[in-house]
Amino acid sequence: MKAVKLLELRFQASADRLCLIRPLVKRVAEVAGCQSDLADQLVLAVNEACMNVIQHAYKGDDSGEIVLEILNNKNKLLFRLEDFAAPVDLDTIKPRQLDDLRPGGLGTHFIREIMDKYEMGHLEDRQGNYLEMTKTIS
Repeated sequence: MKAVKLLELRFQASADRLCLIRPLVKRVAEVAGCQSDLADQLVLAVNEACMNVIQHAYKGDDSGEIVLEILNNKNKLLFRLEDFAAPVDLDTIKPRQLDDLRPGGLGTHFIREIMDKYEMGHLEDRQGNYLEMTKTIS
């Protein structure tokens, strides 16, 4: 079975846009068969991933764009984010220690905890980066 595209959005890389994205991600996850608790966790992971793009790839420049795709492949949801920023240094993207108590910096930790797997890289055919996150649903 081929993956079915459930959602594709292109939006401004601005934190204030995320209030529009979160309810859409939750609804798509629920329609795909996720219980409310899991849908909330997926929203958190996608939100954190978008914030990382905004803060680290675009460095706060809200003239950039983010593309979000959500696909359903049988019992697996695939979340793919693409940006058009300069390539990020993939070796510097890692969660900070949880005992380092300060605001922010836990996005990659949440993504690791919530998703079954994730992969980051640079777009091959144009400038930009991607993040693919997969979650198995029952």
